[in-house]
Amino acid sequence: MTLTHQTVGNVGLYYVCYKLSRMGWNVMPTARNARGIDILAYSTDAKRTRTIQVKSLSRASPVPLGKSLDHLIANFVVICRNVQTERPECFVLKADECKQAHRGVKGDKVSYWLQPRQYQKDDYRERWDRIGSGSEGLPPGSRTALATP
Repeated sequence: MTLTHQTVGNVGLYYVCYKLSRMGWNVMPTARNARGIDILAYSTDAKRTRTIQVKSLSRASPVPLGKSLDHLIANFVVICRNVQTERPECFVLKADECKQAHRGVKGDKVSYWLQPRQYQKDDYRERWDRIGSGSEGLPPGSRTALATP
C-alpha cells in the first residue's frame, strides 16, 4: 500500500511523538500547517523544553529542506524514514547540522536538501540521547520505566 504525502508526514510526526513520550517528555504537535517546529516537548517538571522539526520519508531518500535554510529554527531535526515499515528509522540532528545541506540551482530557483550520506551516520542514527530525557532531575523512584519495544 502506498501512503499519501500527508499520511507519510503524519506517521513520522506521531512516531517521533511516541519515542519522545517514552523518554519522559510531554509532547505537543503544533498545527500541521505551521512553519518552523512540528513538536514542542517539555520535561516532566516543566523546567526544560525542546523544539523538534520532523522530516518524514517513505524510504531512504534525500530530505527536501526548501528554498532557504532560514526556517530551521527548532533545536532538533528528526529525519524519520521508512515510515511504511513496522520499524521506522530515525536520525536526530541539531538544526545547525542541517546547514551542511546541498544547494541546488535550476534556472532562477534555489533549493536545499540533505543527501542520505549526509544524515545516515551513526552519530545521528537513533541518537535520542542527544535530546535527553524528559524526566531527568526528578526525585529517585518517581521515574517511569522507559524500556523500548
